[in-house]
Parts: sequence; C-alpha cells; structure tokens
Amino acid sequence: MMARLVNYYPVGIQTFEKLREDHYLYVDKTKYIVDFRKKKMSYVFLSRPRRFGKSLFASTLHAYFAGKKELFDGLAIADYEKEWNAYPVLHFDLSGAKHMDKEQLDRYLSDMLYDQEAVYGYKSQKVDPNIRLKDLVKKAHEQTGRKAVIIIDEYDAPLLDVVHEKENLLPLRQTMQNFYSPIKLLDPHLEFVFITGITKFSQLSIFSELNNLENISMFDQYSALCGISLTELTTAMKPDVQALGEALGMSYEACLEALRSYYDGYHFSEHSEDVFNPFSLVKALNAQKIAPYWYGSGTPTYLIKTLQKYHVNVMDIEKKSCDVDDFNVSPEQMVSALPLLYQSGYLTIKKFNPLLHRYTLEYPNKEVKTGMLKNLAPNYLSPVQLDNSSVVGDLLEKLYEGNIEGAMVRLKAFLASISNRLSNKNERDFQTVFYLIFNLMGAHMRVEEESAIGRADAVVHMPEAVYVFELKYDGSAEEAMRQIDNKGYLIPYSADGKRLYKIGVNFSSEQRTINEWVIKEE
Repeated sequence: MMARLVNYYPVGIQTFEKLREDHYLYVDKTKYIVDFRKKKMSYVFLSRPRRFGKSLFASTLHAYFAGKKELFDGLAIADYEKEWNAYPVLHFDLSGAKHMDKEQLDRYLSDMLYDQEAVYGYKSQKVDPNIRLKDLVKKAHEQTGRKAVIIIDEYDAPLLDVVHEKENLLPLRQTMQNFYSPIKLLDPHLEFVFITGITKFSQLSIFSELNNLENISMFDQYSALCGISLTELTTAMKPDVQALGEALGMSYEACLEALRSYYDGYHFSEHSEDVFNPFSLVKALNAQKIAPYWYGSGTPTYLIKTLQKYHVNVMDIEKKSCDVDDFNVSPEQMVSALPLLYQSGYLTIKKFNPLLHRYTLEYPNKEVKTGMLKNLAPNYLSPVQLDNSSVVGDLLEKLYEGNIEGAMVRLKAFLASISNRLSNKNERDFQTVFYLIFNLMGAHMRVEEESAIGRADAVVHMPEAVYVFELKYDGSAEEAMRQIDNKGYLIPYSADGKRLYKIGVNFSSEQRTINEWVIKEE
C-alpha cells in the first residue's frame, strides 16, 4: 500500500539551502542558533555520531551567517533576528579527507583554501595552510567590513582511521594542528567559530592552543541539537508517522513503538532528551519500511580495529557502568574501546546516578545492537553465514511455534557445525554463541539477566512465551535445571501472562556440541 505523501524526505541531503528551496521536510533546529546568539557564544564544539545531522546543522549556520533571510521564513530564528547581517563564512568540510596520507591531506587543505580564496578574488602565494588561513580570514574581514565565521565540519575525519597507528597518526595530526593553529590569534577578526566531529577534542593536541572552545556535547540543553527528539517526532512529524503506519497496516501507536524500538534511545547528557537517529528515521519514512539503515551504511574501520585491539567480547559491551572520564575522552587517551563505542554512537547513556556520578552505557536501540552483533559474529561463527542459514531459520521458527525439542535438535546441529570456531573452547564461548544466535534471529534476549536472588544465563522473550536457559559446560542438564529452581530464575516473569519454560542445557567439550537438555513448563 502506498503511503500518503505528507512530505518530501531529504535522504542524503545535508545542505540547508537545497532542503528549504526544494521544500523537503525540515525539523526546525534554529532555536539553538538563537541560543548561541543570545548568550554571545563565539567558539563552539559539538561531538555527535556519524550521520546524525552535524553537517546539516553546520550548513544551517552557514546560511544564517550568510544572511539568507528568505530560507528561514517560519522558523524560530525568524522571530529573533531583525538585522540579518551577511558575514563572510569560511566553511571547511573535512569528511572528504578520510584515508589520506600526509601529502594527500596537504593537497586537500590547499584545494579547500584555494576555493575560499577565489571568493575574495585572490590567489595566495603562501604554501603553509596556517598562514593561508590567517590571511584568508583577515582578507575576508577587510573586504566585507564584517568579521568572519569559520565552520569546520568533521574536524577529526583525517585522523580516525589511523588513531592507533602512531607512525601515521603523528604527521596527520601535525598537519591538522598546523591548519587550526591561527584560529585563537584571529579572535579580533572572528564573529563565530563552530567545529563538529565524532570524537572529543579537548585532549587532542591539534586543539591545544584553542582553549576558549566550548564543548557543548554533553550539555542537557543541546542534547537534541542533532537528531530528532521524541517530542519533535510526536508533534511536528506526527502526520509522517501516521502515514507510515497506514502504509504498513499499523496503528499510529504501533508504528511509533516500532520506530522507537529501531531508531530511538540516544541520550547525550545526564538529563538528555530522547533522541532518534535522523538518518535511519528519514530513510524509513521515505522507503515506507522499518529496517536497519544506519549500520548498513558502513562500519567505520577505526571501530573494528579498536574492538580487535581491546579483544572486545560481544557480551561485554552492554550495561557498562562508568565515570564520564571513562568514555568522554580523546581516542589517544583511551585504555579501552568504550570511548569510541560511545562517541561513535554504538553505545549511549541510559542511566545516570547523580549520587555516584556514574553513567550506565547500553546499545541505543535494536538497529545498533543487531548491527554490532552481525559485525562481530564472524569472529565466533564463521564460516557459517547466519543470514542464510536454514538451521538458524528453522530454530527461530520452532521457538515461535513452541516446539522447543525441535529447536534444541537444530541448535545441537548448528553448534556442531561451528564448534571448531570457539576460540577458547570454554563455557564463556559456549554462552557467547548462544547470545549471538538468539540476538541475530531478532529475538529479545538478555544474557545473565538479574533476578531477585541470582542471574539466569539466558532469557529469551517471545510473543507467547519466556524461555529461561541455564547452560552447563561438562556438567549435566539436570544440574542446570536444579539451579533454575533453586535460584528462582523464573520469578521475575511469573506475572507476565506468558507461558514459562525452563531449559537446562549441557555442552560436552568431548562432543563439541550440546549432548543433553531438559525442558519443563511451569
């Protein structure tokens, strides 16, 4: 069924001017520019994950400072701004400088500077990027009579892929440090500076001289500056959700809940607004299909290298309790994968304990969790392809039908087929494979879930039933079953109204698969 056309959706469009002129959907973020101007903020840094709207906001700032009043009709800033002065805007997008060596990066910077210099009718005879940037800002101020605005989008793009390669990182970092170095000295010639990136800047030496840059990344009032807040989705975008629900044969409430499950859940501060991934949300509205889009747009190589470097186990990623200094630090300062997992958007803040000043980090939503597990699964399950495995498909089908015996037979065959891939060949690996299999089937599973007096190894939530697994390694299925009873693992689910099953499972190291199990319904 074709959805009603409520809006044109800006898939892949990051230019504010194009978006407004061609009448695409735009969720008004200009109130944040009003806030900047009212507070007379001059140097602002914002960190957000990739494809989260940083470039669009940078483009919006560009249009505002360029004085393009007509683009802002009906938006929040139109009620505030009365003068609409046109400032010279120097906009540098570093997202195109990925995977470059020093010579390539030098040429890229030179090319960007050349384009900006041409606007003011001259060609610099200087070679060093910092000198050219200094001259460019002064020339723009002199020619226009107004102070310049500098916008630097994705400042850290040239560095991320080599963050763990010191021999490659050092020359690139020196180049970027050199390029940015004049900014502080140019203060008399600057109206506003805005810098975006994925990673935190404060301890990166490339900004060591720019100590007046205000990092707003974890301020509550700016938590929804990028992305779509739940409030925005249920007010300004409510007709879009209603139309998508109609196309999918769902009620508005059911459609909203499905969108929340897949794309919501981001929190960027202690008391953050609830934020949706804008890239995935717009893709879903345009395609009339709720599916994973953000992770499918490409996994950064720097993240994979980080996970490998720190030997990250898939079950060790969620529910991390930590101090802010554990995850909001420069990649150069990190001692675990946590900072990049958070700053890249694979983990987000789910709880904050004000007494202890501790944060709990978890996957934001189903889209990110499933994508992360699919990416890490080959480390445990290769060469079996889960997506195309009839064994796993059969297992999922049988669990939904309540045929647990059939499901266990299939699972036994599956484990036997991958047993040689278990890296340490111990109980932890056995449990990890369970975790991966059930999550990648799309079931809602929580490993070692807390109950009142103990923790079950695995709890699988299905529409009509809850399955509580206890896994033993070279023990017995009856022993596992006794532990479920003695520890009261079923108690938390007794009021859910679903059928409850307990499954005791034993893995034989000699047979390299499950050798026995016991199934009982409460």
